[in-house]
Amino acid sequence: MSSSHIPDYKSSYNQHIKNLLNAYERDQAMSLAVGGEFEAFGLLEFYLLLDCKLEKKHSVIDIGCGSGRLAVQLAPFLEGQYTGIDVVPELVDYAKEICRREDWHFAIAQGLTIPEPDNSADFVCFFSVLTHLLHEESYQYLEEAKRVLKPGGRIVFSFLEFAIPSHWALFSGTIKDTTPNKVLTQFLSRDAIEVWAQHLELKIAAIYDGDKPHIPLPQPVKLDNGTEITELGCFGQSVCILVNQGQT
Repeated sequence: MSSSHIPDYKSSYNQHIKNLLNAYERDQAMSLAVGGEFEAFGLLEFYLLLDCKLEKKHSVIDIGCGSGRLAVQLAPFLEGQYTGIDVVPELVDYAKEICRREDWHFAIAQGLTIPEPDNSADFVCFFSVLTHLLHEESYQYLEEAKRVLKPGGRIVFSFLEFAIPSHWALFSGTIKDTTPNKVLTQFLSRDAIEVWAQHLELKIAAIYDGDKPHIPLPQPVKLDNGTEITELGCFGQSVCILVNQGQT
């Protein structure tokens, strides 16, 4: 049996975006680059942060900002600093264009580092990021997030887990996908999250099942097919919220 090849997340994702741009017009490619449902899922992510006590004055670091799905929803609300980071230049350029916030900072990811000072952020988000990294890489990124987080600040990340039946299809599809250098699909267990949080000295404030609505919606969210989500929503992946209990 040949050994499995673990794709490099940066090169594989850049190639994935190039393929989308070759196959679709730009706006559609930018939506598909983050899984589709650009407006709806951006709103769900925004409403999740509001439920986590996001305030207008807060600063947000958005790791894996992609084409700006969350950023464009934050743009009319957030008065504090926003930093969006992604490995794909085309996505970062698009996010900057649609947000129209000259005071915001967008950057190309350089390894697993966050180009912000210690104790500077109220929120660090990883939406659909740890789902494409090795566990060692995810832990290193969380270490960086802890470094830049203010005391009382929050890390919000989404993840895939075998405990959620609807996530199995993604795992099964990965087995069948023989595409060379395909984008890695990574699952994460809750016991790993507990150990990571312990070593990072972070408190697990909440973990939400990906298939159970848990995000309070101030207004209905409309999907691309016209279906409306009301009252409570979710975006398929499970969600973990970590709190930095460091001293002020």
